[in-house]
Amino acid sequence: MIEIVERPRTEGGDRLILNAVRAVTVAGLVAVSSAGAAAGASAEGASPAASSSPSASVRLTYVVPQGLRLEAGDALWFDIQGMPPGWDAVTVTSPALVEPITLTPVKKGATQSVQVDRPGTRHRIRSGLRAGTYPVTATSHGRTVATARLKVAAEGSAEIGRFVISPRDALPGSDGSARVRPGSEVRVVLTDLQAAPNEHSLTVTSPIFKSPLTIRTGSADDPGCKCDDGATIYAGHTRVRDDVPNGRYKLTVVSHSGQQTTTRRVTVAGKPVAHGPSWVTSGAVAAAGVALVAGAGIALRRRRTRKAAASA
Repeated sequence: MIEIVERPRTEGGDRLILNAVRAVTVAGLVAVSSAGAAAGASAEGASPAASSSPSASVRLTYVVPQGLRLEAGDALWFDIQGMPPGWDAVTVTSPALVEPITLTPVKKGATQSVQVDRPGTRHRIRSGLRAGTYPVTATSHGRTVATARLKVAAEGSAEIGRFVISPRDALPGSDGSARVRPGSEVRVVLTDLQAAPNEHSLTVTSPIFKSPLTIRTGSADDPGCKCDDGATIYAGHTRVRDDVPNGRYKLTVVSHSGQQTTTRRVTVAGKPVAHGPSWVTSGAVAAAGVALVAGAGIALRRRRTRKAAASA
């Protein structure tokens, strides 16, 4: 298993005190038990790793800046655990790295390591690297001791916190969309921790809408949730089509000047919401009723006036 631990973002190679540690198992970042084709494949067709089989007891971990996502250009710190007594150095290589990274025992006889960050070293992901998954290989004296796969996001790409839809009179959930009924008014909220500069509105499309929905920053539909702190919040509302059948549908938004497409699923369930006549129709009917009553009153007064004149 490969783990990711969090560390503050820094421009230099100086080692800093970790401000948080997160250990997670990540799909696509799994240490392999043997060096096969999977270990050698990469997003850019890198050469296969060494043919020696890594030890199942050796665990490779790395530190990412500011959260669990690693971007092109980010600094990186590796650690290896479970090495046998007497080991002296491990070299970590990957087509995603600017240069190889050397690990040494944290102290004599230790199985844990420390990264060697000498002045001038550039221990980071290559700037401008294409988003994808890349192999990572740890070797010691020509023998592969651990392999893994490293998922890298494009530099400056969107970091969507949540993209949800809910009935307009309900607070949107933090991790998923609520079910909505045909004909109901709904609110759509998207948060981006790394929004594109000067991008103040986005367009949301879905088969459940009659037309695309524009969500904006500073919208009155912003739920004002503390869970969105630090993110740019886009929100807006619209109505679900009356005739949309029950089922699951795509909800899609394009951001970062067309570079990022985010898709979620929304469930439409229940009977269509009944809509009363609009205020225009209601007003017209009411006005017509008043006119009829007024007309009847005038006619009645005219009849009475004529009768009085005839009697005189």
